[in-house]
Amino acid sequence: MTLPLILTGIDLPMEPSCGSTIWCSDVYPRLDGFRTVFAGLPGSGTWKHSFTDTILLGATKQPYGPAFDTYTARLTEEVADLLEEHHPDLIHAQHLGFGLSLAFARTAGTRRQRIPIVSVAHGTDVIAAAENDQALSTLREIAAASERLVVPTPAMASEVDRLTDGRHTSRLSVVPWGIPLPEAPFTQPGGGRRLSLVHAGRLDANKFTRTAIEALALTEEPHQLTVIGSGSELAALQDQAANLDLGDRARFEAFLPRDELWSRLPDFDLMLFTTRQLEAYGLVAVEAQAHGVPVLYSDLPGLKDILGPGALSYPPGDAAALAVLIDDLAADPTRRQTLRADAIANARRHDVAGTAEGLAALSRSVLEGLR
Repeated sequence: MTLPLILTGIDLPMEPSCGSTIWCSDVYPRLDGFRTVFAGLPGSGTWKHSFTDTILLGATKQPYGPAFDTYTARLTEEVADLLEEHHPDLIHAQHLGFGLSLAFARTAGTRRQRIPIVSVAHGTDVIAAAENDQALSTLREIAAASERLVVPTPAMASEVDRLTDGRHTSRLSVVPWGIPLPEAPFTQPGGGRRLSLVHAGRLDANKFTRTAIEALALTEEPHQLTVIGSGSELAALQDQAANLDLGDRARFEAFLPRDELWSRLPDFDLMLFTTRQLEAYGLVAVEAQAHGVPVLYSDLPGLKDILGPGALSYPPGDAAALAVLIDDLAADPTRRQTLRADAIANARRHDVAGTAEGLAALSRSVLEGLR
């Protein structure tokens, strides 16, 4: 028997530089009982993803603004051709604000036999909708066309419900995210008072990495911070570190593919997770925990439940409070060791296999509901 086909994709380059493309590569090959075709924009061609079948889109990416409608119209034409070629049983629309998801929403319902849509929120789409009218209109149109709206946390479900004025509450489904769990680490952390800190991920305004750099300047001990990533805030962060005269205490490294980042994580004592607004799931923080690195995180809705006892919180944007946490842990290696053990145990709760199982079950229920 031929397995049902899911058509999905993200109108971003096929690269591991975005958490959502990595998440899709982790999840969709693990979806039991389904075939998947993933569509994306051309990348370098070097990414060793896990997708079985991929399609390169031809439209040139455009942000919100005057060119977005033309861009979406071009994608809609491409999607119509893809539906004719592949005849998917189900569409998974990634990001409730991206052009490809809008093209899915506008095309699937025009078919002689309507193709059901499951849309998946990733965080940046929801944040954009709260700040931009065009993004909000896009999110609402995609949500209205969807049989189910998948979110990773109850906090994000509440925000999507608010943005859609409660029109689709019954369609919201929480499917927790996860990672491909590595083996539990065996190395032991150092006992010194000067800690090696890490911040990893996209460097944009919402990640608010400036809190980590300011906190470094406020600590009593001369800890070292390594910032790994790229993004629109990089130059400003480097200027901030220079203006605070941090010297080689603040180091900046380019984005690392996940396997390289994972090989580096055991070298650090703590991860600083400084997001100031809604956070999708904080997978990089879970990855740190899986490698025995406790996390200091800004106290945002949902993160306490995700990161558990292997992490400590501080008020978002409060660099002084973060500095105190760092110094307190530097002076207490026994507490750091307890946090480390709790972090490792907590990460084991977030296996991507569970994410795939939940998404597959939801997809089956949507198809069964149409019979």
